[in-house]
Amino acid sequence: MSSTVEPGAATDRAAAFRDAMRHLAGGVAIIAAGQGEARQGMTATSVTSLAADPPSVLVCINRTASLRPLLDRTGHFAVNLLGDRHQALADRFAGRHGVAGHERFARGAWTTLATGAPVLADALAAIDCAIDDIIERHTHAIVIGRVEAVRIRSAPALVYWHGDYTHLARGTIDRSLAETCVGG
Repeated sequence: MSSTVEPGAATDRAAAFRDAMRHLAGGVAIIAAGQGEARQGMTATSVTSLAADPPSVLVCINRTASLRPLLDRTGHFAVNLLGDRHQALADRFAGRHGVAGHERFARGAWTTLATGAPVLADALAAIDCAIDDIIERHTHAIVIGRVEAVRIRSAPALVYWHGDYTHLARGTIDRSLAETCVGG
């Protein structure tokens, strides 16, 4: 099934864009900042590397998110990449259970690295960042972080695709490519 949206209908175009972007699988992360009862965090899939020199990441955050003003005050954030065992935690930080603010951190073991931003102890990867810049565009803030510390673990990754969670284990892609590319 395919569909085409003609130019002109902004509402239809926005809905079609959201549907199209659901085809882009993304790793699931908890973006966190602050300390103690001033901590805030949210689930995000709009996370990407920006540069290797200097190491930096880019995160997109809705301007109305409770985390947004805290970024200005703290000057730091952590990207906690989630494994397949973290689905309930991803839901919690997405606000699906009605838990907000620092209460979201009641689940999981949290620590810090260089900047003091909250780091999930068993995250697949924790990327601790100082904020280099925040660029406001449309409904979102583009947050650029300079990497100050990194911690890595190995486990299957939690992935968000077509509005649902799935997991990606090392070798999964290799096997699926081998199955679809046989005969070369």
